[in-house]
Amino acid sequence: MERENCWVWFKGSLKEGGHWKGGFTYKRDENSGVLIQNPSYVPCRVPHWRVSTTEPLDKYKGPEIPENSVWKIL
Repeated sequence: MERENCWVWFKGSLKEGGHWKGGFTYKRDENSGVLIQNPSYVPCRVPHWRVSTTEPLDKYKGPEIPENSVWKIL
């Protein structure tokens, strides 16, 4: 599978809201979710709704999160 550049949504903390962060690559395969990679982070698989292939206009406006969604797929 080819890797493509993407932006990933991070939840934030109790004091700060979430935000989109660039500099990631992603791969889709037969497994659920999307495998994201960045030299500063441990590679992991996340749900597709946390990934955007285009730069968000508002870095602090979150994606549509499906009800009862998981944040990280192990």
